Amino acid sequence: MSPTAEKWIKVSFKVCVIAVVILWISAFAPVEAEAKVKIMPLKQGDLILAFGDSLTFGTGAPKGQSYPEFLQDELGLEVINAGVPGELASKGAKRLSDLLEEYNPSLVLICHGGNDILHGRPDELIEQDLAAMAETVKFTPADLVIIGVPKPGLGLVVPSFYETVAEKYNALYEGEVLREVLSNPSLKSDLIHPNAEGYRIIAEALAKLIKKSQW
Repeated sequence: MSPTAEKWIKVSFKVCVIAVVILWISAFAPVEAEAKVKIMPLKQGDLILAFGDSLTFGTGAPKGQSYPEFLQDELGLEVINAGVPGELASKGAKRLSDLLEEYNPSLVLICHGGNDILHGRPDELIEQDLAAMAETVKFTPADLVIIGVPKPGLGLVVPSFYETVAEKYNALYEGEVLREVLSNPSLKSDLIHPNAEGYRIIAEALAKLIKKSQW
């Protein structure tokens, strides 16, 4: 074999090896998954209802720095803050329908059940109340986002029933951001509430989910 042919064989082999490596990296590289659930596009004039307890109200941050206020800035749409500190999910389930009738929102975000968790209420009962809220929303034209609330303690874990309810009612689900925020002392005002920066991060995550999930 001539030196020239041998040289070209070596070069071709190296090119093939590089191509295989690139393909392998591409196959296993993390890719941002598209949202499985889709919602109707939001337009100017649409209204968003943020429903929940103290995590929605904004406890732990100055007035005007709750996640609904930050979300309003992120989306450029009016977001109603319907958070009631200390509320249990059973009372929330009864309160929601009047708000839906009053505001006729295009999108509803539910962040509830944290107080029930703190009181040691059984998971199945919290799930029933969340399902009742979701079903109430689904009787309207509004789309739905459910936000998972972690149980306090070491190694914060979001109960699986949040995702279960979201899947059952075809709702968008955000199950990570609250856990991440409340796992970071610099983003908390106390053991169970974010500070203003924590609420801002929550709003950014929700805005990203909402934007990528529109048809």
